[in-house]
Amino acid sequence: MEYVLCWIGHNYLGTHSLINLLDSFMDHWKGITNYYIETTGQTRPVKQTDIPWRLKQMLDILVYEEAQQGQEEMGPCMEYFLQHKLLETLCTLGKAQYPPGMNQQVLVFFSKILVQIQKPMLHILNVYRPVQKLVRLCGLPGSQTEKEEAQFMFVVCSRVKQDPYVLNYILEDNHSKRSISTSEDTEKGRSGETVSSNYPTASNPASTSSPQQHSPTDSPSTIFPANAGLIHVLVHLSRSQVCSKSRVALKAFESLLLLVSIPKEDTAVCLAESTPLCQLLAERLCELFSQLPATLEPADIQSFPQTHWNGMQESQSFPGSEHMENFFAWLDFLDHLMREAPKSLAVKLAKEIHHCWLVGVLQHELLQMSEMGVLVNTALLCCSVRHIQSPAMVEELVSFLLGRQTQSEQRLDTESHVLRYQLIEHCDHISDEISITTLLLFEALLQKPHRDILFNLVLRNLENRCYLTRTLGGGDDCRHFTDTDPVEENEELEEDPFFTDMYGEDEFNSSERLLHRPQLIREHRCSGQTQALDIVNSFLCLVPQEAKTSQHVQGARYETYVHDAHEQFKECTAFLLDWDWPESLKPTELSVSSSDFFEGHFLKVLFDRIGRILEQPYELNLQVTSVLSRLAVFPHPHLHEYLLDPYIILAPGARSLFSVLIRVIGELMQRIEVIPNFTEKLVHVRRQLMGLDGESGVDHMPLLKGVIILEEFCKELAAIAFVKLPANNTNLQNTDTL
Repeated sequence: MEYVLCWIGHNYLGTHSLINLLDSFMDHWKGITNYYIETTGQTRPVKQTDIPWRLKQMLDILVYEEAQQGQEEMGPCMEYFLQHKLLETLCTLGKAQYPPGMNQQVLVFFSKILVQIQKPMLHILNVYRPVQKLVRLCGLPGSQTEKEEAQFMFVVCSRVKQDPYVLNYILEDNHSKRSISTSEDTEKGRSGETVSSNYPTASNPASTSSPQQHSPTDSPSTIFPANAGLIHVLVHLSRSQVCSKSRVALKAFESLLLLVSIPKEDTAVCLAESTPLCQLLAERLCELFSQLPATLEPADIQSFPQTHWNGMQESQSFPGSEHMENFFAWLDFLDHLMREAPKSLAVKLAKEIHHCWLVGVLQHELLQMSEMGVLVNTALLCCSVRHIQSPAMVEELVSFLLGRQTQSEQRLDTESHVLRYQLIEHCDHISDEISITTLLLFEALLQKPHRDILFNLVLRNLENRCYLTRTLGGGDDCRHFTDTDPVEENEELEEDPFFTDMYGEDEFNSSERLLHRPQLIREHRCSGQTQALDIVNSFLCLVPQEAKTSQHVQGARYETYVHDAHEQFKECTAFLLDWDWPESLKPTELSVSSSDFFEGHFLKVLFDRIGRILEQPYELNLQVTSVLSRLAVFPHPHLHEYLLDPYIILAPGARSLFSVLIRVIGELMQRIEVIPNFTEKLVHVRRQLMGLDGESGVDHMPLLKGVIILEEFCKELAAIAFVKLPANNTNLQNTDTL
């Protein structure tokens, strides 16, 4: 540019500067063409010729001319440039790669023209045709110009983002008939006018169109193809080297994001339905998934950090880590793309991923017979769930894993959605590793803001509150209670002979009064809402005194869970803005039978696991209690009543979380009697788990660890109940008084 300005200022002052500028422009172009006339058979690289310098001078002249003319007119140099089809010629020279490296120079020149010329250009026939041809020269195997190709594609996509209508002129046509329209296109198409460049030429200032401009109504290039070169090239460039670290790949990612983030709905529909974009992106995901080694360690997968498509994460180092980085970087990119894209395009891509990857590949891997295969693929699915955030993809994920059934579950129904049933059964697998990994999967799923997850797994079975004894009014109608009514013999609170004598007087003076007197149960059920403090006390008093260790270790009291419960409750409550959950319990109907109540396969497995807490591995118990506490935090009134209200009168054969815990306490009391120095051993194991004592051989280790988990779980449930029912405890700081 400096050269041009100095040259013009020194030689061409006055009114004839633009004409002389055109002479200079033509001289530089003739210099390039003369090289091919006068030089044959030479293998000198293009950088050793004057071609790059002449191309730069031509570009500078065009930019200077535009600045002098303003954006309302087309200057003589630009007219010459377009009318003589210089871009077409350059594209041909680049394709021939003569002299060697010419293609690189052409790519750079095209990119700079599109960036530095401010006037719209891509709608002009003699611009978009050579751009189409140059796109077809990109992304070829063994290319040495990937960097320049990626930059060129990025510039093209940037222009398209500025003016979505020009996408019509970049995507090539074969069979598609859908085109993008704009208000300008619609108005001019009706009158039969061609699309103007919006500025007249220098030779004809009154002109509204030029021979190089093209009408969208009469060119086949204005419609979308079945095979779009632009899309293929971008997906190809995204594979460059290690996709999560390559600058070329990142540029391709950014170009794709520019295309899909165009807010025009008709553009999104065209990209979704008339190009192979969604199919190519989903197929690439399947390809990267297939490259994951079967020998991956589940622990490495579970500890794998959140991976970002732009490479903003620490690299891992274990066998197969590079393949995992590539797969999850691509998955993160697709998820980011779906969050940026208009809804129609995001939904189409999510459905393509569902069909191609989830059903086409992953479902078979999850249902295979090999335990190691099931373990590795469940861990990969769990990690994938953590990565997925876009609403469209979460929707497809829920449909894939859980199905769309809305009726209450039946005990013997194992075929309505095979994958859902198998995954739930895997939570109680003979392999503890598979059970833990599958529970981690469900915990990750429960953290997604999607209403159907809770409804499908739990709420549809609690909808009619059939877990309650109907003859007692279900807890929300006191007409069936009298002062002389005996408590039913099937009441869970009274079934366990160990329950009435296992509390010390120093824990909470009201514990026996709260838990064992039928009259008080009636009072609570008729009061409209069980008091928060009473529920908190019920869970805190559940573990017998000789099985408690909190008082022996600093910082292990119940209050430590309140802050975490409060944060989780806020997170879950934020999900509810669009869920339309009821604020109060649904009235029970006596016409609905409670004799066949089934809590559903998911809660059944969790309750069964909690029932075996004294004999299961420590890590498995941690995960089971983590999933149950996550469920308990959700503020649905039925879920809260079923999981956190100790005072409900259960229907015959029904069980609640509290009743299951009571059974566990009864078993614990029996086993404590035969273990000498039980409390001392329990405290020692707790100190071991906290790293305060060294390892030592202690008998009954699974039992002792199970008791510690049980105590902590009860404290956690008490904290959740306290946070969810703040009627008498509006200030969280008041926990110091408990």
